[in-house]
Amino acid sequence: MAARTQGGNSAFHNFHNDYAHIADPNERRRLALAEIDKAPFGWYHVRAVVVAGIGFFTDAYDIFAIGLVTSMLGVVYWQNIPGSSRGKIPTSSDTAIKTATSGGTVIGQVAFGILADIIGRKRMYGIELIIIIVATLAQSLSSASPSMSIVGLVIFWRVIMGVGIGGDYPLSSIITSEFATTKWRGAMMAGVFAMQGIGQFGAAIIALIVVAGFKESLLTAKSVSECDGVCGLAVDKMWRVIIGFGAVPGILALYYRLTIPETPRYTFDVARDVVKAGSDIKAYLSDKPEGLPDEITQAQSRRESAALDVPQAGWHDFFEHYRQWKYGKVLLGTAGSWFFLDVAFYGLSLNNTVFLQAIGFANGENVYKVFYNTAVGNLIIVLAGAIPGYWVTVATVDTIGRKPIQMMGFILLTIIFCIMGFGYHAIGENGLLACYVVAQFFFNFGPNATTFIVPGECFPTRYRSSSHGISAASGKIGSIIAQVVIGPLRQRGAPKGSSASPWLNHVMEIYALFMLCGCVTTLFIPETKRKTLEELAGEADGSSSYDPRDTSASHERKVSDLASSNSFDFGKMA
Repeated sequence: MAARTQGGNSAFHNFHNDYAHIADPNERRRLALAEIDKAPFGWYHVRAVVVAGIGFFTDAYDIFAIGLVTSMLGVVYWQNIPGSSRGKIPTSSDTAIKTATSGGTVIGQVAFGILADIIGRKRMYGIELIIIIVATLAQSLSSASPSMSIVGLVIFWRVIMGVGIGGDYPLSSIITSEFATTKWRGAMMAGVFAMQGIGQFGAAIIALIVVAGFKESLLTAKSVSECDGVCGLAVDKMWRVIIGFGAVPGILALYYRLTIPETPRYTFDVARDVVKAGSDIKAYLSDKPEGLPDEITQAQSRRESAALDVPQAGWHDFFEHYRQWKYGKVLLGTAGSWFFLDVAFYGLSLNNTVFLQAIGFANGENVYKVFYNTAVGNLIIVLAGAIPGYWVTVATVDTIGRKPIQMMGFILLTIIFCIMGFGYHAIGENGLLACYVVAQFFFNFGPNATTFIVPGECFPTRYRSSSHGISAASGKIGSIIAQVVIGPLRQRGAPKGSSASPWLNHVMEIYALFMLCGCVTTLFIPETKRKTLEELAGEADGSSSYDPRDTSASHERKVSDLASSNSFDFGKMA
């Protein structure tokens, strides 16, 4: 029987004493996790969503603002180019800048995902936000010199920023899911991800504000090729303000991320500290930074943790776990679905300006009108399509379910892209814009939201962050392919130096094929609605994937390893 500990009050309850009479650490773990899963929705849940969501606001703002900024960089740094290309950023430079963020994001998603499983969620949370803040401010202060081009500087800092953004994906998803009540876990995770839409809106509205602020200067030039002098100076200030503002929300959220408690599931299943986990649960429910258990009892608890049925993490266990088809197919489904989705999602979203220009929406009789129409066009797309899609997902994901929403989204997107591709010249500019807005809605009331939610739920705690990071990185690899391979195809057949997109209809047809492939990979993922994380991981007796031989075999192997060496733990993965 575990010893009782002192302390606790109405604000910070002594959780350990509630279960001190239970000698079996597995039963103590079960009761503690049940308290999380069945907790009534409260302000502590709202706080977790807001803190994680502000990070996603920052991520989306920084990712999608660059689509507005690259055209401004062309005005400022390509005024000395003769001919029709004057004032326009070359396609290769535009692609390189947009792809740089995705390249860094892949690194951050995998690295932070693995590290969060090795050393803990709490220790990594906040570091990624510091990286984003520093890199964002550095971008806004960058300038070309005789030895360094602006493209090289922006690419460097966007790669660094991408590492931070990548780290935010697994950490925010996992921390939200592991603190969430089972009943509303999907809505909480979707609420975090829905801040992407608000971030896109923020980028467009800030762009609109700075365009309006510098209106008089922009009116002095009829086209970007003539935008020098006061016009060029105004545009140079505009892109720096747009980029720099992305650091503001991150700074506001930093304190809360650095003081968040460790998730109890990590403390139980990876750190294997039953007492600390219970104490942290009570601290979280009481809106405290972390629990402060009795150290002697905590040390005793760690010795008892050898009796826990949960397998202990390590490289051997990782490969043994995922080489089983029933687990490996889930990782294939989450990673594959995210890959196919992001080819089309980022192929379009990072090129909103290009698409708006192609259908004639972002044109104008002077530089002010060009930038104004571009900003307004982005606002229309976000407000009419993206934001409603995100919040419909929040409202329905715990009733309709993740898998039906994802499958429905992929099917409808396949149809929409077929209409845009094969009917490109028949439906006209208004028809294309309408299809584009509808596509944005079903991206977000569809696979863009669910590919973020499901990987944060369906894997065991010891590999949940790593698996989410691998899935998310697969998506960003898809976005890189969209930018580097598929995106440039839109200009196939265009005159040299022209910004026309004569092959844009065929690019839409290619996106339709990727959406169809997403329907196939969706078949591999489980429905996670209203199930505990332990049921989804096959660790709860009575769940469909539960296999008592897995836990007993791992337990025997674990006891044998502990008897021969006390050093085997997840730290070996470092």
